[in-house]
Amino acid sequence: MEAFDIEKAPFEIERKFLIRYPELAAVRRMPGYRVVHIEQSYLTAGEDFIGGRIRRITEADAVRYVYTYKVKISDLTRREFEREITPEEYCELLRRKDPDTITIEKDRHSFLYEGLTYELDVYRFWDDRATLEAEVESEDTPIPMPPCVTLIKEVTHDRRYNNSRLASNQGKIDY
Repeated sequence: MEAFDIEKAPFEIERKFLIRYPELAAVRRMPGYRVVHIEQSYLTAGEDFIGGRIRRITEADAVRYVYTYKVKISDLTRREFEREITPEEYCELLRRKDPDTITIEKDRHSFLYEGLTYELDVYRFWDDRATLEAEVESEDTPIPMPPCVTLIKEVTHDRRYNNSRLASNQGKIDY
């Protein structure tokens, strides 16, 4: 892995919501709709390695691999370093997978609504709920709820809904 300067990594500001399992036909009709399948594994840090996560992302017949490392600034804001990696790097990094976690599998449905891009994640371990994220320019940006989702609650500040935590507890979490 090449070295990186996390201080030069861009900021990412996200709000996250727990929603009822969506009617996917309605989601597919949203403007800018696309779907990808994601296999996401968390890596164990070591003396020579910072940790992070890796993803195998499949869209139609194309597969790509991505390494990501984030540094928390606040509940909503992080610095995010991300780069595409080769299939060989992915396999090598997968050997560093945290043994106390599962590989999360989810379908990410992205779409546009009222000027924002939404990412709706449907996880393999849930059949009654999903998560919805909106990436915004500032922490106080209002988030309009798209008509294709039913909000349960905002979970931006609830660490139990971080993907790394979901990988640790295999999605076993009460509302």
